[in-house]
Amino acid sequence: MKAAFAPFAPAVPGADSPAQITASLLVQRTDFRLDVQLCLPGRGVTALFGPSGCGKTTCLRSIAGLERARGSVTVNGEVWQDDATGQWLPTHRRALGYVFQEASLFAHLSVRRNIDYGLRRTPPARRKVSQEQAVALLGISHLMERMPSTLSGGERQRVAIARALATSPRVLLMDEPLAALDAQRKAEVLPYLDQLHRELDIPVVYVSHSIDEVARLAQHMVLLRSGSIVAAGPAQELLTRLDLPLGAGDAAAVVHAQMLHYDPCMHLATLDFDGGRLRMVMATPRPMGTPVQLRVQARDVSLSLRRPEDSSILNIVPAAVLDMREDGPGQVMVSLQLGQARLLARITAHSARQLAIAPGLHVFAQIKGMALLD
Repeated sequence: MKAAFAPFAPAVPGADSPAQITASLLVQRTDFRLDVQLCLPGRGVTALFGPSGCGKTTCLRSIAGLERARGSVTVNGEVWQDDATGQWLPTHRRALGYVFQEASLFAHLSVRRNIDYGLRRTPPARRKVSQEQAVALLGISHLMERMPSTLSGGERQRVAIARALATSPRVLLMDEPLAALDAQRKAEVLPYLDQLHRELDIPVVYVSHSIDEVARLAQHMVLLRSGSIVAAGPAQELLTRLDLPLGAGDAAAVVHAQMLHYDPCMHLATLDFDGGRLRMVMATPRPMGTPVQLRVQARDVSLSLRRPEDSSILNIVPAAVLDMREDGPGQVMVSLQLGQARLLARITAHSARQLAIAPGLHVFAQIKGMALLD
């Protein structure tokens, strides 16, 4: 049942998502070599994912010009680097926003003046994001006259993101922006990151080693290992591939859905997705037709050969078994196809044997409404 691990070439985005960020990067150090060819979508969030030391931050710094890689970088048709023709734009001339792990605000400037600093870096003719828009997106209007020393970690990071947006960047580069925050502050910042790609037509390249962040935020992924690309493509596909280390342990799948109906009495949302409909508890309703990116953890999906009757489980949807593999002692990870969507189910080896789970088998996937995360 164990699938072989194999590298895959980076996927080239399709015509509906034109590649706006391309980079050929080679960095050679004494104990490390980065050699990658990136072709990233010009919209949404792309996550550079992998273990510490795999080259994620080096990629980001090379795109920004903070690290001198050999090769080329092109963003939205604008050449930032091309060693073949001797072209090189220094970092201060690249239309980018960069958010570090630490907020790095100017301690002697108020929140307003920190954001003004980002705005002044941008010529008036190129300004597409106003200060008001950046402030509203990050929910920091009440902080404008405060000094950085009086802010929480989550508030400082939101101000740092607003300052980066105020430069009207062609691309927003984020280097583990939540790594220095505790769980409560991460929960404070994540909803704002989640809406950036929906509100602004600015691609985001997001470095992370947190699979939960990637599953919540990213539409595209690049998986790195030891300075090389292992796989690249839509997040919803990579997260459920059992030949990759992503689909193991406490794995989660991504499902793209749309708001269809909301019951305010039960706080229950009905969502339409390619494999049918899902219902979940949602405290705050969203407008009908709004896209919703759901995370479904493998441990929250169970399987049945027949549709259960009189069950408390809200979501029972037909699926086909794509693949399966051992996932620890007495455990099996099962990859499922639901229309064009995919899920993972983590079940016991005993259950897999009792149900005769095998590729091609038609089953019913059961998901609690409380288990769906957006």
